Amino acid sequence: QLQLVESGGGLVQPGGSLRLSCSASGFIFRTYRIGWFRQAPGKEREGVSCISPGETIIHADSVKGRFTISKDNAKNTVYLHISNLKPEDTAEYYCAATAVATLYTCSLTAADYNYWGQGTQVTVSS
Repeated sequence: QLQLVESGGGLVQPGGSLRLSCSASGFIFRTYRIGWFRQAPGKEREGVSCISPGETIIHADSVKGRFTISKDNAKNTVYLHISNLKPEDTAEYYCAATAVATLYTCSLTAADYNYWGQGTQVTVSS
């Protein structure tokens, strides 16, 4: 059974950093595209970062320069490093996965993903 589990969220002061983890099981991790999404109360889910099997990486314009996505195939884990956190980064963060036929394409569209984790909350506040 395919499963995604996020961790690493918490309460952070503005300007701080976090590393979110997405641990995967039940599928051939290295052949899947992995995306990170976030959803703040009252707002639509927003795609923030994606890494493809061939390690093509894209980030939303709103997070470029502050978010970094990486993966460790040996650990079946994708990481989202967030630096210089801002109050507007406060949201539930989700990772998502989908099998892809191509190694080098990425997507920040939620509808392009089939499997989702339960989310981890990030709160940025002083």
